[in-house]
Amino acid sequence: MPDLDEFWSRLNPFQYPGNGLDIIIVALIFWWLLGIIRGTRAVQLLRGVTVLLIATFAIGSVLQLQTVEWLLSNAIRPALFVAIPVLFQPELRRALETLGRTSEAFTRRPFGTNHSDIATTITILVRAAAQLSQQQTGALMVIERNTGLQEYADRGVILDARVSVPLLLNIFFVNSPLHDLAVIIRGGRIVAANAVLPLSENVVGTPRYGSRHRAALGVSEQSDAIAVVVSEETGSISVATNGRMVRHLSETRLRKLLAELLNVTLEETA
Repeated sequence: MPDLDEFWSRLNPFQYPGNGLDIIIVALIFWWLLGIIRGTRAVQLLRGVTVLLIATFAIGSVLQLQTVEWLLSNAIRPALFVAIPVLFQPELRRALETLGRTSEAFTRRPFGTNHSDIATTITILVRAAAQLSQQQTGALMVIERNTGLQEYADRGVILDARVSVPLLLNIFFVNSPLHDLAVIIRGGRIVAANAVLPLSENVVGTPRYGSRHRAALGVSEQSDAIAVVVSEETGSISVATNGRMVRHLSETRLRKLLAELLNVTLEETA
């Protein structure tokens, strides 16, 4: 089989080094894109698109139905490729923002470069979340990282106050006028309270989330922020990041997870 032999010879990295590099780059791009959409509703959409493309190919090429093939080639397939950017808009946006954050990460670190400030903020958030959990008081605390959240802060009440456990407890107290929405934290300071966040629509195959959990997922889908959520119904603590939710966290697990996400060793957060 000369064609097959020629194909394998062209994959020889010693004869054609560019082809091997080409395959590696394409594989890495697909691996990166799959990592972006993993755990989101885009997986179901991708499966549906794949099934539709296979079906159109089978009907048009294998069964040799000319009228159906013409209809698929001139109507359904073009419409499908036009619809792909619309269907995958959140995932495409997140991929581009990930590239932007990657380049920005070389020149900027969240909370600056002072690890003690990060450790202090983690300690305060963990203590506040633990107390709110015991009281079954709902709360949503968002930690800004490289992606700016000023547009959401501007919709809330600007505080610009140093973050502390008593302040967080007072903000989320049931009778407080600021307790319903989110607190945005930047550089160890509470930028704003009562901030409105985008609600996630990624609820396929997930537990029934309330508005706080959907807002936490929504802001984590559209930015690299970390959202800490305390459930008002159960007191359960959750963390949303990169469009994914980690639930039922204890105080110790919350501390470890925040330290890992913010690149601080556990000794520094003790």
